[in-house]
Amino acid sequence: MQNPAPLSGRCGLVTGGAQRVGAAIARSLHGAGMDLLLHYRRSAGAAEALAEELNASRAGSVGLLQADLLDDSAPPRLIAQALEFRRRLDLLVNNASSFYPTPLEEVSQEAWNDLIGTNLKAPLFLSQAAAGPLKAARGAIVNLVDIHAERPLKGHPIYSIAKAGNAMLVKTLARELGPEVRVNGIAPGAILWPEQGLDPEARQEILERTALKRPGSPEDIARTLLFLVVDAGYITGQIIAVDGGRSLQQ
Repeated sequence: MQNPAPLSGRCGLVTGGAQRVGAAIARSLHGAGMDLLLHYRRSAGAAEALAEELNASRAGSVGLLQADLLDDSAPPRLIAQALEFRRRLDLLVNNASSFYPTPLEEVSQEAWNDLIGTNLKAPLFLSQAAAGPLKAARGAIVNLVDIHAERPLKGHPIYSIAKAGNAMLVKTLARELGPEVRVNGIAPGAILWPEQGLDPEARQEILERTALKRPGSPEDIARTLLFLVVDAGYITGQIIAVDGGRSLQQ
């Protein structure tokens, strides 16, 4: 019989865990028995509501951590706070991300620092800070990458560069932290439309360039992540595209 709570007794930290894909990941991991620390930056209301929802089903199983990941002191502080929660850390999910257009003629130092900081620098230093406890637990890291790490998104050069670095971070960390820690990534395609919005024609054009001709859902990402954490004991250094076949086309 399959274990209904394969992650019982384990503890994970999900960055950007209050909303959208992060919230779906949190629900999936929690449903598999994992206790969680959910990081947020400004989404206090959403974070508190999600923690209340999950704690209602298993009291005391979810805590919240607020931090701006652009603050150099945030990564070690978050890991230290996470260890205070359950005295162990089995999983780090580097999900938090900034995303917005930066046409080349408008590229600024501020945008560079933000997009590189959230998508590449913070995951690196969080992983560095978490390496010790993750090794002790023989745990895992999962990064949320992007299909545009391989194919640049028009008008988003800094974001595409940052995610390309994030993809290499997955492979580098897998070599650096093995054999105790497995490190993998997930590259979503058309899962949720950007918060800045896209007109219906642009959305349809994107969907027409997928093999499945439809968008995915945050739950598709969450199920893939759960597979990587629970059932993929011999997979490391890999990035799984969850994109409906979008990366098959130019």
